[in-house]
Amino acid sequence: MTASASLDRRSFMLRCSALGIGGTLLPGVLWSQVVQGTPITRESIAVAEQIAGVSFTDEQRDMMVRNLTNQRAASEALHKIPLDNAVAPAIVFDPVPPGVTLPPKTAQKPVRDRVPVMARPGSLEDLAFLPVTQLSELVRTRKVKSAELTDMYLSRLKRYDPLLKCVITLTEERARAQAKAADEDIARGKYRGPLHGIPWGAKDLLAVKGYLTTWGAGPYKNQTIDTDAEVVRRLDNAGAVLVAKLTLGELAQGDVWFDGTTRNPWWPEQGSSGSSAGPASATAAGLVGFSIGTETQGSISSPSTRCGASGLRPTFGRVPRTGAMALSWTMDKLGPICRSAEDCALVLGAIYGPDGNDLSVRDYPFNWDGTRKASALRVGYLKSAFDAPEHNPDNPRFGHATKAQDDAALEVLRSLGVKLIAKELPDINTQAMSGILTAEAGAAFEELTLSGRVNEMVQQNAAAWPNTFRAAQFIPAVDYVNANRVRTLLCQKWHELFNDIDVLVVPTNGSAQLVMTNLSGNPAVIVPHGFAEAAPLQGGFNGQPATPPSPRPQTPVSITFLGPLYQEEFPLALAHAFQRVTDFHRKQPPLPAL
Repeated sequence: MTASASLDRRSFMLRCSALGIGGTLLPGVLWSQVVQGTPITRESIAVAEQIAGVSFTDEQRDMMVRNLTNQRAASEALHKIPLDNAVAPAIVFDPVPPGVTLPPKTAQKPVRDRVPVMARPGSLEDLAFLPVTQLSELVRTRKVKSAELTDMYLSRLKRYDPLLKCVITLTEERARAQAKAADEDIARGKYRGPLHGIPWGAKDLLAVKGYLTTWGAGPYKNQTIDTDAEVVRRLDNAGAVLVAKLTLGELAQGDVWFDGTTRNPWWPEQGSSGSSAGPASATAAGLVGFSIGTETQGSISSPSTRCGASGLRPTFGRVPRTGAMALSWTMDKLGPICRSAEDCALVLGAIYGPDGNDLSVRDYPFNWDGTRKASALRVGYLKSAFDAPEHNPDNPRFGHATKAQDDAALEVLRSLGVKLIAKELPDINTQAMSGILTAEAGAAFEELTLSGRVNEMVQQNAAAWPNTFRAAQFIPAVDYVNANRVRTLLCQKWHELFNDIDVLVVPTNGSAQLVMTNLSGNPAVIVPHGFAEAAPLQGGFNGQPATPPSPRPQTPVSITFLGPLYQEEFPLALAHAFQRVTDFHRKQPPLPAL
């Protein structure tokens, strides 16, 4: 072996190490991919076929050699071009099916529900768990100053973060300046609306100028981005006060970040779920007035459920993602996590609409009416999911663990005059589309993966991003394109499902709705609807086994309201009507006095 060949093989082994692959695994295909000057042969193609799931003859392989050699050269050229995470592909996903036109809608002023008159409490701590609807009236009427709310929430963040580990960076200096300006504006009669003077927290994948933006991951824990995300700018313009950048699981997965695990305020021995781990935990614990999270495939729904918050996943293409970390360009969505459904509506009203940079965002009105009656809505429900037994002996994973709470929620809706229409999910294989998220995430973090820096991340198990990113390098481009063609069929089926209903009520867990609607882009509102025995822990913190107490704590569970594309008003109105006659969203976690 020549010295140069030995060096090439060492380079190959280093790349294999970066991919987390042993040097003896599939040497033909990997060597042909990464070593310049080593020819692609029919033998290396035959080995590659095992990964791609295809089979060719030797004659066909011989003809393919030239094409694949050219493809390798193109790939090598591509890898030499630096691509910042903020650079989006020149392809834009539109969830509206071909030939479908959104219903005509004229922009109208939002109509808020009536808010009870409230006096200033003796202690500002009594305001910690109030929804924005009430906090905003106290600020608007100058019974409470924004600076006082800001001081109170900053104090609570400092006291409870050691327990909950929900904060990455406090934005204290920025917050105090914003609160002071809000109070001065309001005193001069320049009230900007219901978010003016309200402290909030941002999931730390939103860029904020002058502060770290860590994406929750060790390789980026010292990263600064010299701009404000568009959503941050819009909330600044609404007069909201940013008090903290909150945790997210590493690169938007789970509740484990580079400095620990974010906890559920209802049971701090349990993670808060994720990836919007900090926003859900901090909101539910009364540490912020509201927060902004993101969802690609469950990252608002899951932590909102576990922590007992009210979450809104808007339609894909509703809120601009400019200045937010990209994980999947065709699936990422930004939305609020709040203490009530109407709070979510108020926040969405401040952040939706085009910005000229995120080309997926449509210019389409959002008209909130907090007085809309539930009985005026056409409501479907996922019959097979509600009818499923509490425990499924054939497949316990899909047992209806919240059947009692879900059935009770349907009875509440019936009591409001809602006539429920039986519906079923579209019949389509979601596994066939799983490569969409994997391929896009692998592309977003290809440099991290191939450089080996992905090994700096905390989670290194088979289900964690490092392993997923490595496997993504082997997804055929043809499969990615065809998965998106199947996605077009899915979008058409979901459009048809909403032909005769305004809202679809579904159990949050136990069906394929979460995966389907994140692919179809339909909006979802997730609200607490009871409590259940906490699920057994799969493992403890810091690698130590965890034994839940007996009896296990009662933690929140949720119900989900789905809506047609760009019609968030409908599921929000039904969720708000549900919350008017229930009090699950007003329950407070049993946090210790600190």
